[in-house]
Amino acid sequence: MADKQVEKLSQGANLMAIAGLAFIAYGVVFFALNFLSTGFELGVETINGVTREQLNQINPAIVYYIGHLHIAAAGFIAATGIAVYALSRYGVSEGLFWAWVAAVIAPVVGLAAALPMHYFGFFAHDWVLHLGPIYVATAVFVIGALISLKGFAKMG
Repeated sequence: MADKQVEKLSQGANLMAIAGLAFIAYGVVFFALNFLSTGFELGVETINGVTREQLNQINPAIVYYIGHLHIAAAGFIAATGIAVYALSRYGVSEGLFWAWVAAVIAPVVGLAAALPMHYFGFFAHDWVLHLGPIYVATAVFVIGALISLKGFAKMG
């Protein structure tokens, strides 16, 4: 591989891997807040003015069910981060295009499924706290994916 190609692949893969670590961190925070926060999740303190404690007094099963979904989502967010990190660090950086494709598809599917529901206005949330971290990680990831794609383009 040419030096420029290796440099682009390395730079892009490193940014993608950093984003993968950020996805893992977001998943860990999401998991921890289920147990440590008085709100429902990061940036969501109430649902239509009802606190977690108030809902728990009305129907604890619903609070436990919401918690179970948050724990599952946290696991899948962290798992996606692990996949992105490993594919980027050990595949993309070595010039394996299939690893780039897999590293891109994994978070795209997750984000495409998760993000649209945030824009319907069904519940109030702090946009910066709730979505900001994942948008920053996604921006870093996209920049890395585009840089490494330039490295792959130089291969062809």
